[in-house]
This record gives sequence, structure tokens and C-alpha cells, in this order.
Amino acid sequence: MKKVAFRTLKAGTLTVTRQGEDLAMDFPARPPRPVAPPPGLAAALGAPPAAVLAARDHVAVYERQADVAALRPDFAALARLDCFAIVATAPGENGVDFVSRFFAPAQGIPEDPVTGSSHCTLIPYWAARLGRTKLRARQISPRGGDLTCVLAGERVTIGGRCVSYLEGTISL
Repeated sequence: MKKVAFRTLKAGTLTVTRQGEDLAMDFPARPPRPVAPPPGLAAALGAPPAAVLAARDHVAVYERQADVAALRPDFAALARLDCFAIVATAPGENGVDFVSRFFAPAQGIPEDPVTGSSHCTLIPYWAARLGRTKLRARQISPRGGDLTCVLAGERVTIGGRCVSYLEGTISL
């Protein structure tokens, strides 16, 4: 009999609900704290951030959406940093509260198109900074995506449209 190993989730029960045409997922919040930038972070991203925070991921905070859009990271240099992942973020424009990009080359993900897990950190940060618990976010990767975000105490809700890519049944 083959043994199957499962990683233990510390998130508790994760639920998905339909909200109109969007799907919304409920996750634990991971509020960030200010930290010193890892050596080489600014060079690896291609521009120095205004601030650096961390939870699971390091968060590089920029002043403008254009700063985040203009980043041309050195993925090999990012992979050498002592970080799980790096999230670049800035205030958004035109009805978007904040924007982000997610880089995790050490995990095999140079740039993720739309990243729910990073928003577990971004939502508490931007909610505190903007003084609101309901936010609109846009991940500005080349494919990108728009998200509705809610901070509810120690939980966050991340909603958006998605595209089905697989349906099936798994039997163990």
C-alpha cells in the first residue's frame, strides 16, 4: 500500500462562496510588520522601495502604481534572497485602492499572474493605511486580475472572477 503524505494546513477551514459572478475565498489574515530590507532586494527588483514589510512574504512598498509596473526584476537575484516571495505594492489609480505584483522565483514562480496568498498580507496593510475594510485590488502582472478584498478581524475575503481549467474526481 502506497503512503500519501499531506501537509498540515494552519489556515483552518477554507471556504469558497459565489458572490454574483465572482468567487470569494476566506483566509486567515497575515498582517505584515516593518523589517530591514534583505540585502540585495532593491537591486534585484530594479528600484528601491519606500518601505519593506514582512509576514510570510516580504512586501516592497512603492509610492506609485507606475513604480510597480516599471519593475524589471532580476529573477535569479530574487531567488537568492532569504525570502519565500517578494510582493511589490503601491496605491492604485482610477478606483483601485492598491496594486501588486508577486515574485517567487525560489519557489519556481518567477511572477504569478494573480496571487491570493499575498493578499492575506496586503489586505491588512492597506486596510490599516487607508482606514477601510473593503478594498479593490489589481494585480498588474502581464495577465493580471482584479480582486475585491475585505478585512474581517483575523480573516480576509478575496474575491474575483476565475477561469475553470480542470474538473475531476480524486479517489484515494
